[in-house]
Amino acid sequence: MRDAVLRNGLKPIPAAVDSIVEVRGISKTYGDVEALRGIDLDFPRGKLTSLLGPSGCGKTTLLKIIAGLISADAGTITVDGKQVSAPGPERAFVFQDFALMPWATVMRNVAFGLELRGIGKAEREDKARHYIAEVGLAGFENKYPHELSGGMRQRVGLARALSVDADVLLLDEPFSAVDEQNRRKFQEDLIRLRTTQNKTFIFVTHSIEEAVYISDRIVLLSPRPGRVSRIIEPEVDRSGDPERIHRDKHYLDTVDEIWQGLKQYVD
Repeated sequence: MRDAVLRNGLKPIPAAVDSIVEVRGISKTYGDVEALRGIDLDFPRGKLTSLLGPSGCGKTTLLKIIAGLISADAGTITVDGKQVSAPGPERAFVFQDFALMPWATVMRNVAFGLELRGIGKAEREDKARHYIAEVGLAGFENKYPHELSGGMRQRVGLARALSVDADVLLLDEPFSAVDEQNRRKFQEDLIRLRTTQNKTFIFVTHSIEEAVYISDRIVLLSPRPGRVSRIIEPEVDRSGDPERIHRDKHYLDTVDEIWQGLKQYVD
């Protein structure tokens, strides 16, 4: 990878050895606005990588290009060595606004991707039921989105992405619409799911604290046009009490270091 890569801003770290997603030379312009310029990135298999940067730096644009939801003007995306330019079964997207079918139950929403793949009703409902339980919604299978809180609807979106058994989960600020208590619970659930599901997560967030807490790696993007500024490995020990982790000196120092690098871009 050509970009400078740092561990907590102090020393070089090696490029990912086993990368499942490779981004090479990605650029994107909307009209006369250059959103991304020459992005080169590797996303390690089985890790959670957050995209972090000032508003308008192209985080969501890059995520949607990886998902195949929008096209790049230049560059290539490969997943498991295969070049991609459209959505595919190896990638699943969790939207910020839930994107649930309002007329369908939780079970139908979660199983919908499996239904599109032609999987029989019994099998897809068994799998959907498993992931509904995984995200803490057992017992809500027959509820409709309007009967759920915002946090619960977001859990349905996550269960739907998990149920299709994609290798790469792409999450666009999935916790931004929930309150702080639910957000912290979601963060803990995501850390657990990353361990138990052995998936690769690419996560867009505006929150420095969230990125440091949940991430194996953080990609810092520069202001528009978005370019890779730095890559940080927080190395936070998440085995203990979450409240203790949030008070840990290493965690706080890493948050402060990132803030010092980003605050110059805040109006």
